[in-house]
Order: sequence, then structure tokens, then C-alpha cells
Amino acid sequence: MMCGVINVYKPQNVTSNYIVIKIKKLLNTKKVGHTGTLDLLACGVLPICIGNATKISEYLINKDKVYSVKIKFGILTDTYDCEGSIVKRDLEFRLDKNKLLSIIENFVGTQEQVPPNYSALKINGKRAYELARNGIEFKLKARKISIYFIKDIVIDEKNNECSFIVKCSKGTYIRSLCKDIADKMGTYGTMTFLERLESGKFKKDTALDFETIDDDKIKKNLIPIDDVLDYPKIEINDPTAIKLLTNGVSVKNPNYINEIAEGLYLLYVKGSLVGVCERNMLSLSVTKFLNQR
Repeated sequence: MMCGVINVYKPQNVTSNYIVIKIKKLLNTKKVGHTGTLDLLACGVLPICIGNATKISEYLINKDKVYSVKIKFGILTDTYDCEGSIVKRDLEFRLDKNKLLSIIENFVGTQEQVPPNYSALKINGKRAYELARNGIEFKLKARKISIYFIKDIVIDEKNNECSFIVKCSKGTYIRSLCKDIADKMGTYGTMTFLERLESGKFKKDTALDFETIDDDKIKKNLIPIDDVLDYPKIEINDPTAIKLLTNGVSVKNPNYINEIAEGLYLLYVKGSLVGVCERNMLSLSVTKFLNQR
């Protein structure tokens, strides 16, 4: 069975799920999944896991992202992007370049961010966007996120617009970032463009064009699991440790595990990748089996 990850460029007005469905049909397999949804109007890098690589999607979702963004000031929609309905306008607002640059600079760092109500987060088992569409009032909790940099800032004072490139941690909503920047400016703001330039080690310049993708291109550009995950590799040779680990049992012998520093590793047995293992304070254990079991 084919196993690995491909880097696909998602165009605008195509859902992330549609890309998964097409690749499933091309490869005639059910084991295909993406590593984090891009909104319908967004475009950019969308890593796709195939075969047993679908088991590592959670590790890829957690990677940092880089986006190209554009904000329109003076307008707010219910979804915080141009796909939604306009709910507020500020016809008197005039963009002040120096003030905006100062405000943007203050967004770099670790902070609390409230996700948009139109999001896939769950509240009591239901998606937030479903509640929002049905007019049900609720409030999402703020979550800790990190903005590592905001650069290449272009400000269009005439049209009350600003574009920039931002690198952020997992769980960051760029729509909320745009709204929050506008709030600090004393006005409204809506995201009008979003392109994901990087997702972990996957970059735009190596992404496959979805419009021309076929099974041959997929096979030629398939990246093996151990090349995708950037964890150190360890080879286990001790027969007792092999038996325990491959049966899902932790190894706690201090004479053995003390040789291994704490952290995540790619575990190999007899040259074959078994899975992702974790060395914590007390033991070494497999957290995700990646071979056929």
C-alpha cells in the first residue's frame, strides 16, 4: 500500500475535503486525510497523508504555519472574512500608517486569542459554526497562541487595507488576528485574503498544483513518513525491550532508558520504522504505531 505525505497547493473556492476525496479516487484507497483545514476562500499549502501516514496527521497539525494575509479596515463580517455577511461599517475611518505599524508590532509574541464563532471548534459536541448559523448565542474561550513574526507589511492608506506575512503557532486564527488588529485601531476589520505559504517543513514552492495532479505525480512526490517527521531516530536491539515496545508496553528499566534523553523519537527495529515513541521521566513507550500491525 502507498504510504507517505504529499504537499498539495489548495486553490481558492475548493474545500480541503474535496481534495482528499479526489486523491482517494485517484489512488483507489480510503486512507487519505489532510493535516488541517484551509477555509474555502483560502489557498496554499495543504499536506495530504496517504496510507499509514494518516496516523501522523496529529503531529503535522501541530507544526507552525506561515501565511500571507490582507485586511480591509472599516468593515466587519459575521465570519471575520469576506465570505460572511457585513454586520458593521465604519465609514469615517481613515488608516494611519504609523499607528498601524506600532499596533502590529505589539502582536508579536505569546498571547490569548478568542477564536471566531464561525469555526470548527466544538461546544457540547456541536461545531461552533453550526450554532452561529442557527443564531444560538455562545462565547468561545480564549486560547494561548504565539505570533513569531509579522513582516513584509504593505499599507494602503487610500483603500484602508494592509497586507503582511505572519508566522504563528498551531491553533492561531488569522481571521481573529485581523479583527483584533482592527479593534486596537479603534475600528472594524475583515480578512479579505489568506494564503498558507508554509506548514511545518512543507512550503509553497514545492507544492503540487491540485488542478493538474494525477496518480503518477503523487507517486513521484510522495514523501516517506521518516522524512516528514523531524524527530531523532533510535534503533532498539535489546530483545526484551523490543518485545515490550512492539506489544505496547512501556520500558521502565533505568539501566536501559537512562541512555535516552527525554523527548519524541522515531523507533526502528531491525531497520524498519515501528512508530513514534516517547521517553519521559519514567519510561520509554510507543505513542503511535506506524507499521502494519
